[in-house]
Amino acid sequence: MAPASRLDPAVPDKVLAVSRSLYGNGEDAPEIVFHPQCFLASGHFAGDDDARAKAFLDIANDESFDALWFARGGYGSNRIAGRVTAALKPAAHNKTYLGYSDTGFLLAGLYKAGFPHVAHGPVIADINRDGGKEAVERGLRYLFARDAKTLEPTVSTETPSVAFNIAILSTLIGTDLLPDLSGHVLMLEETSEYMYAIDRMMFHIAAYAPLRKLAGIRLGRCSAIPDNDPPFGQTDEEVVRHWCDVSGIAYLGRADIGHDVANKIVPFGRLPGV
Repeated sequence: MAPASRLDPAVPDKVLAVSRSLYGNGEDAPEIVFHPQCFLASGHFAGDDDARAKAFLDIANDESFDALWFARGGYGSNRIAGRVTAALKPAAHNKTYLGYSDTGFLLAGLYKAGFPHVAHGPVIADINRDGGKEAVERGLRYLFARDAKTLEPTVSTETPSVAFNIAILSTLIGTDLLPDLSGHVLMLEETSEYMYAIDRMMFHIAAYAPLRKLAGIRLGRCSAIPDNDPPFGQTDEEVVRHWCDVSGIAYLGRADIGHDVANKIVPFGRLPGV
């Protein structure tokens, strides 16, 4: 389902073709269902808030589904996140929830509520990016087989991890959706924001006292940063290092995540032990 913006109607055929290329058409192949809500339009959104919330709950609370793979981000997940997390039934608990960007509002709420299979990774609409087949294949291999090659290489069985878009995490601060991230490695990525905006959001993140209990921060890719006039004078990594130094949060290096087709999957929490 699409918790924010509308899905291109051409996407399902493309995604189903990728699934067939991996798993064929046999009875053991995954069945992928696109909720009709994905293609609704209400201004910016894929249907109004009620339609989007209903679609989320239709899938999450239906025990016949194993996973809820978010169709795309955009903007709007925050408008339904509180109400849907409050309306989830036992059938929703053990599903896998996969997405990134704006869907981070939902991932945060689900993780805070104790859902064990929440992950930052590709969305269905990534198929429309150059090289998007790679991203959709990665999503399928994670959802269907928990393929270890799909994972961000630093996630571990020992230290819990989470991943968010910088703007989404900054906006989550002060809301009921933000989970306790004490002891976690926080991976961050961003796209299409001016460097001064990234700096301002990192100030907000670093200034929030509970986040100073993080195990550390890793920085993913910050892409499509507009030119600043005058030049900002610091890179994305220099900005994040600065606010880590100010706050006392450990800077742990780079992470293989981003708003791109190479975006690796970060399961929230610790990986299951072998």
